[in-house]
Amino acid sequence: MSPSRPDHCGEGGRGNVGRLEDLSNRRDDLLGKGEKTVTGSKKPAVLRLLGVVVVLSVVAAGCGGGSGGGGGNVGGSEAGQKVRLSDLEISVGSKEFTEQKVLAQIAIQALEAAGATVEDRTGLAGTEAAREALTSGEIDAYWEYTGTGWVTHLGHAEPVSDARRQYEAVAEEDLKENRIRWLEPASANNSFAIAVRGEAAGVLGVTSLSELGALAELRPEDATLCAASEFLKRDDGLPGVERTYDFELPDDNIVELEEDRIYGAVDEGDRCNFGEVFVTDGRIKALDLTLLKDDERFFPVYNPSLTVREDVASQYPGIADVFAPITEELDNETLQELNAAVDVDGESEEAVARRFLRENGLL
Repeated sequence: MSPSRPDHCGEGGRGNVGRLEDLSNRRDDLLGKGEKTVTGSKKPAVLRLLGVVVVLSVVAAGCGGGSGGGGGNVGGSEAGQKVRLSDLEISVGSKEFTEQKVLAQIAIQALEAAGATVEDRTGLAGTEAAREALTSGEIDAYWEYTGTGWVTHLGHAEPVSDARRQYEAVAEEDLKENRIRWLEPASANNSFAIAVRGEAAGVLGVTSLSELGALAELRPEDATLCAASEFLKRDDGLPGVERTYDFELPDDNIVELEEDRIYGAVDEGDRCNFGEVFVTDGRIKALDLTLLKDDERFFPVYNPSLTVREDVASQYPGIADVFAPITEELDNETLQELNAAVDVDGESEEAVARRFLRENGLL
């Protein structure tokens, strides 16, 4: 956002009209003094008058900014002042959980602020549905996570532990193989994790995934897990955890729930002692849940990035410029706060997204 102009350009300082009057009077004084001071010549007064005219021109230009294209700040988002996407028509999708919906609303509002016409296709039923919608052209863009792209969409069994190398690898391969562009990612890492309620961690003696594996062997009745159907099937979900940590939970120990219900179920402790969660979810802090340490570093890095069909991204390179300042603001703490505003405080995704953009000078 641009700083406000000094008072001498506004109404409170008489504005340009008052200054013009002062300078006009000063001109007359100078002309008069010139006639009296320099006998037979007005040259010094004329030179001084020219100086006044130059100053006058500078003042007028500095306090301008009306309807002309070269004027000052005329409002709108910071990104919108630099990038105009007035002829862009784009559909933005999302998965069905809170963070995805908040990120999608941030995208929708930022694109609209840049002049684009945006179709809201948020709330698609899961990762596969969102990805299929993108690759088929049903939607043009949605936020995806680098680890999900690498393991789930591109089919790599081994994740890349370094965040930057993970992004570069998935971006290069997905563009080449599927013509999907990954924009610069945020630093936030919305990794999968397994959580336990705070007081139960000490009672059960479990603070890491290795210790969860030991509990599953020694006291399997206590190794109960609430998880969403997707986590139970994904290679970067429970199957990969069990393979890496060399244990297997009995089917009777697993309670399949929708994502939004898992946090409360873990907090209550009646149906399960452990639950699949997302690291950036605001309910972890609100409910005082403890994340089990991933001591074998199994879970990939999950930095959010706006994925865009290459046909759209190449035609409108300004899209990347719109989102560059947005992803700079999205770290773990920020996403936790945004998610908590919806899941704990009951605000709408639209309102939370709007406040985020405004507070960061992006709307």
